[in-house]
Amino acid sequence: MSDEDALHLSLVEKTIGENLARVRARIRAAALAAGRRAEDVTLVAVSKTQGEDAVRAALAAGQLHFGENRVQEAAEKFATLKAARPELCLHLIGGLQTNKARLAVRLADVIESLDRPRLADALADAMAREGRTPRLLVEVNVGGEAQKSGVPQAEADHFIAASQERFGAALVGLMCVPPVNDDPTPHFAWLAACAARHGLSKLSMGMSADFETAIAYGATHVRIGTAIFGSRPLGPRGAGRQ
Repeated sequence: MSDEDALHLSLVEKTIGENLARVRARIRAAALAAGRRAEDVTLVAVSKTQGEDAVRAALAAGQLHFGENRVQEAAEKFATLKAARPELCLHLIGGLQTNKARLAVRLADVIESLDRPRLADALADAMAREGRTPRLLVEVNVGGEAQKSGVPQAEADHFIAASQERFGAALVGLMCVPPVNDDPTPHFAWLAACAARHGLSKLSMGMSADFETAIAYGATHVRIGTAIFGSRPLGPRGAGRQ
C-alpha cells in the first residue's frame, strides 16, 4: 500500500468514526427526549454501495449492525468479514427476489423485507434447506407507492398474522420506508400501532433525515447511511456506486 493510499484509509476511518459518534449522540438525545433508553435503539449502518474499507472503518469504531440492499453485493462484501467477526449482524433491507432467498438465509442475520406469500414460501424452504433461521420483519408499503416493495397497508394485518403462524418467534417486527416528500409522522404512528396489534416488539423505521422522529414513535432500529458514510462511497479511491 502506498503512503497516499494509507493516508486515504486513515482519513476514511477518521471521518466515519466521527460521523458515527455524532449519530450515536443524536440517537441518545432523541431517546432521552422520548423517555426511552438509548440502548433500546439499534443503529443499523446502511453500507450499500460502500466498499469493504468503509465497513472495516465502521467496525473499528464499534459498529456491529450493517444494512445491505442487494444480496449479491452483501455476500461479496460480508462473507469474509462475518467469518472473522462473528458478532457482526447483517440486515438485508432491500426488496428480496425469491431466487435469492437461499443466499439471503445463508448470509443474513435479519431479513427486513418479507412482503408477499411467494417470498414467505421461498424463505421457509431456504430455512429448511440451510438449517438456519434469520429473524424476519414484514415490510409494509405505508405510502402505497407502486415503485416500492412492501405489503399494502390494507393487506398487512392478514399477512402479518399468517407470517406469525408460519414462522413463529422468528417473525419479530415490522419495517417501513415512508414516501420521501411526506411527513413521516403518521406513517411511523401507523406502523407502531400495527406492531402493537400483533404483539411484535421490533420496529425498523427512520433513516438519516427522520430517525429522531422515528425514535419518538418507538423505533427499535434506525437505518442510517448518508449521515455515517456520506452521499458517495468512502472506500477505495475511485470506487463508484455499484
